[in-house]
Amino acid sequence: MTRELTGRHVLFITLSAFGVIIAVNLVMAFLAVGSFPGLEVKNSYVASQQFDRERAAQQNLGWTAKAGYDGGQIVIEIVDATGAHPILLDFSATIGRPTHKRDDVTPQFEQAGGGIYRAPLKLEPGAWNIHVQAVAPDGTAFRQRLDHIARSGAN
Repeated sequence: MTRELTGRHVLFITLSAFGVIIAVNLVMAFLAVGSFPGLEVKNSYVASQQFDRERAAQQNLGWTAKAGYDGGQIVIEIVDATGAHPILLDFSATIGRPTHKRDDVTPQFEQAGGGIYRAPLKLEPGAWNIHVQAVAPDGTAFRQRLDHIARSGAN
């Protein structure tokens, strides 16, 4: 026995299809908003007033940060334009996911000679950002973000 396709059936099919689409969109929007880390600065205009000045001072240092991860320890090295390790007055680094801040950690680094800093750290596989901060002897702030990927707990 074949059932006849009536207007009521077509209406139900159409409403069901749109209901599924709307439900999926709402779930995706909720997940996107829930994972957004928020603002980087409270007032972007005020932050922009010092940005060029700070960037020029940092570029004059000629420093570069490099990171390595062996599955249980993170190593960050800072070198100047000649490849030497500069003198740092202060050093810290925050490691976290690019998509949210709930996994952010700021390990206690130990200086391992020159501009090399080590800290024990266990990272889950995936993408991680490393925000390095240091201060030069003349008081110039050095900041660099390093994108890093930990594969199967080791890199």
